[in-house]
Amino acid sequence: MFTLKVMPRFYETDAFRHINNTVVAGWFETAREPIFRIFAPSMQPQDLPLILARIEVDFVAQIHYGDEVTIETGIAAIGNSSFVVRHTAFQGGREVARGQAVQVHFDWQSAASAPLTEALRAQLAVHLLPAES
Repeated sequence: MFTLKVMPRFYETDAFRHINNTVVAGWFETAREPIFRIFAPSMQPQDLPLILARIEVDFVAQIHYGDEVTIETGIAAIGNSSFVVRHTAFQGGREVARGQAVQVHFDWQSAASAPLTEALRAQLAVHLLPAES
């Protein structure tokens, strides 16, 4: 599992005086960076053989400016050419958001999904989370 700490910024606060819902998806993408590095250690966009197929975010509680948010990230499932990344965000010791992202291993030359190699599968499996109940 990977952990990222984020300090909410003032401009991320909306008219309802909490962090805007659009911000969390961006935080979750930032939290996936260590997974992206498995596929492209250089983090050069042209070297990253992944595309995003789906994201979902559940807002569990309001997130407020001024208190650090901790995001825990791991792998929920590994398929043939895709995998599911699970995120959970905490503020003040309580869960405030959770979500998932489906990432597809992609061959840019053929513009199609590509099977995950055994080496990639093994590296992802190191971060496999227990199944949700």
